[in-house]
Amino acid sequence: MQELTSSITIEPISDGYDDVNGLFCAKSIETYLESYQKVGSQAIIQLIEKLKNKGNPINCVIYDSFMPWILDVAKMFGLVSCVFFTMSCAVENIFYHIQLKELKLPVEGHQVLLPGLPPLVPSDLPSFVNDLGSYPPFLKMLVDQFSNIQEADWILCNTIYELEKHEVDWITKRLSLRTIGPTIPSMYVDKRLENDNSYGLSMYTPKTDVCMKWLSDCDDGSVVYVSFGSMAELKEEQMKEIACGLKKSNHNFLWVVRESEDPKIPKDFLENITKEKGLVVTWCPQLDVLAHKAIGCFMTHCGWNSTLEALSLGVPMVAIPIWTDQFTNAKYVMDIWEMGIKAQANEKGVVKQEVVEHCIKEVMEGERGKEIRKNATKWREVTKKAMDEGGSSDRNINEFIAKLVNAS
Repeated sequence: MQELTSSITIEPISDGYDDVNGLFCAKSIETYLESYQKVGSQAIIQLIEKLKNKGNPINCVIYDSFMPWILDVAKMFGLVSCVFFTMSCAVENIFYHIQLKELKLPVEGHQVLLPGLPPLVPSDLPSFVNDLGSYPPFLKMLVDQFSNIQEADWILCNTIYELEKHEVDWITKRLSLRTIGPTIPSMYVDKRLENDNSYGLSMYTPKTDVCMKWLSDCDDGSVVYVSFGSMAELKEEQMKEIACGLKKSNHNFLWVVRESEDPKIPKDFLENITKEKGLVVTWCPQLDVLAHKAIGCFMTHCGWNSTLEALSLGVPMVAIPIWTDQFTNAKYVMDIWEMGIKAQANEKGVVKQEVVEHCIKEVMEGERGKEIRKNATKWREVTKKAMDEGGSSDRNINEFIAKLVNAS
């Protein structure tokens, strides 16, 4: 992980596997999560005490909703506790319905009708729910987000009220949730904070100069940007189909392929790429790329961060979800926000090259693409307004800060 310039101080905590590669070295996912809770709790206690002894006491603990046990630590010290949902409100609603036993598993029938959500089919649900048994510990972790949530002082969600009005209105009748998204550096949205131009951390070292120089030589709206995030692992067959689909589309492309995924790309594809037509890199500065005028669409796995970035920067999407919440996000991208197309996989879960080609051409060239671009512009403006002075997210953030200041 690369640390970038930031005003935030990073203090790592132990998960009990400091000398090895964490989760990948644990006997099981359950063993790792148990260790993280036990060892992590003690590490946070020690960190809070250290900061207090240094004359920098804290008054609030904001924690990822995946780790509800941190609430117990906050209460030990009498600190304000704040849950932070990092998935969409729609996805959080689904897991909340499971916790309330209003969505029974396994899911039966061809349609899923739940309050606070549009009509869904099973394949629109997060993979841990639709493919029950695929990752039981992760499903438990996601449902357990709500195990003690009523005891938290604040609940914040990385979404935009105007983006998920129906979903937010439903859950706020039960939980005092506030939307504060998108948590994207200000210079890419409302531009109110001049020095807020990066996240401060990057999982990998981006090939910034190479990417930006290459994009500068491309025509406006001519490039398909392809990235499946920092964790998703695609099958070799899927990588081949994407490569062939990109080639057949005859559009310029910038494809991010992590070093671990590189062997899956067909060698003849790499050998035949011309500099003018395509560029494959191990990592890139995604916000800078999405903000570049050369980008015409974003082929994405629909992780929530990537989805929010595309929404905020007005970039149409071709959705190829891989796992977890990405299937629900892709449903919203295509059918609710209408700013992209979900590429349909075959019975083996592989999106074939013909589908890849069709989706790219539909977004970049077709009549449907014109409407998608129009909607993308609309959501970009909605996002900016939410973060701008007096916007929905701005008001919620200010309320949170004001009450923290008054409580200290």
